[in-house]
Amino acid sequence: MVALLLIGLGLGFLLDPAGSALRFFLSPLGTQGMASLRADFTAFFVVGGAFALYGVARGNRRALLVPIALVGVALTGRAVSLIADGAPATAFPPMVVEALMVTLMALAYRGMRA
Repeated sequence: MVALLLIGLGLGFLLDPAGSALRFFLSPLGTQGMASLRADFTAFFVVGGAFALYGVARGNRRALLVPIALVGVALTGRAVSLIADGAPATAFPPMVVEALMVTLMALAYRGMRA
């Protein structure tokens, strides 16, 4: 589930960067901004999702450390933003989703044999 969500988000940035940017409250600047959305956000989400999918499909718990780290760092960045920039209501839904993803992947990690 987490893997498919991440891959879906990544493909959204690849195929519809402007629409995906709006859903993430982003505004690309020119063609280079669009390229950054396609490259960086696609990479983040697709790689995280691919490692989550690989880890679960192959029973490779170490592979889950990649998406756990990626999403965990993103969640930490959001927490820092709350402190630095304030806490609008829109800040919390993505944090809940990210915390849930990290929790689910950590539980899967713990449930797999070493």
